[in-house]
Amino acid sequence: MKGRKMNPTIVVFDIGGVLIDWNPAYLYRQLMADEAAVSAFLAEVCTPAWNEQFDAGHPFAEGVAELVAKHPEKADLIEAYWLRWHEMLGGEVTGTAGLLGRLKAGGVPVHAISNWSAETYPRAQEIFPFLGSFDVLIVSGREKLIKPHAPIFERFLERAGVRAEECLFIDDNAANVAAAAALGFHTEHFRNSEALEARLIALGLLAAEAVE
Repeated sequence: MKGRKMNPTIVVFDIGGVLIDWNPAYLYRQLMADEAAVSAFLAEVCTPAWNEQFDAGHPFAEGVAELVAKHPEKADLIEAYWLRWHEMLGGEVTGTAGLLGRLKAGGVPVHAISNWSAETYPRAQEIFPFLGSFDVLIVSGREKLIKPHAPIFERFLERAGVRAEECLFIDDNAANVAAAAALGFHTEHFRNSEALEARLIALGLLAAEAVE
């Protein structure tokens, strides 16, 4: 009979969708007539797959130019994806940055593995200074590795000098959570900060706040 899996002592955050609300629709709702037009543009032109190439390390200038060549009539809208990228940021996800701060204050090692462009991450960090607080940060665009593929998790483990079973990995994407679990991470499929706080307390990673 196998021994019981040890509780994690390290927390590893995803960023987009967990700590920061990012959605291209926030920008394109300002530029297009209605929600149907926004949805069609993001499904057919500036698609999730097109955006993913930037997370994997492709330069924005090249990706934008390639797409403008295919859709010259939409050049201004495509170029806005880079020029007005910061307008896709909706703010902090309610409560999660506070949990990050409490973990750090309690001496828990806090890291991050994020699918994010190397070119736009510094822009996000200027807006959200807490993004500079991770002990080890793995940005997919810098590494040219991307979740949910195993090598980006393995790169993190090597760089942090830790084992998967020591870590709680938090992500809002089910495929990323499954990939981390397959490598031996404890995982939390992020829904909201309240559920995450309860899990962190249950694991002994976070002290419950006193009720006054």
